[in-house]
Amino acid sequence: MNLRRDVFQAIADPTRRAILLLLTTQSMTAGAIASNFDTARPTVSKHLQILTECELLKQEQQGREIYYHFNPNKMKEIADFIEPFRQMWDTKFNKLEEVMKKYKTK
Repeated sequence: MNLRRDVFQAIADPTRRAILLLLTTQSMTAGAIASNFDTARPTVSKHLQILTECELLKQEQQGREIYYHFNPNKMKEIADFIEPFRQMWDTKFNKLEEVMKKYKTK
């Protein structure tokens, strides 16, 4: 398995998560994205490549520029995978809350 194409490996990096957050509201070129970071543009380009390979971003050519778009469908796949774990922890915390309420009233 190529780890660069694994979506969880991709979102593990804080710079890539920041790029995703930038692109949730608007499409941007690589240069516009890079201007938000204190790293070299080739480094940001590598992050964009990884996010594109994972299908978290889509590219759209407009003239000479390539615009990057956030792909919410792929993020939904991540959310769907995580949901059973969230439900499990919600259940455990709700049970703990009930125990704590009983303990507090004594």
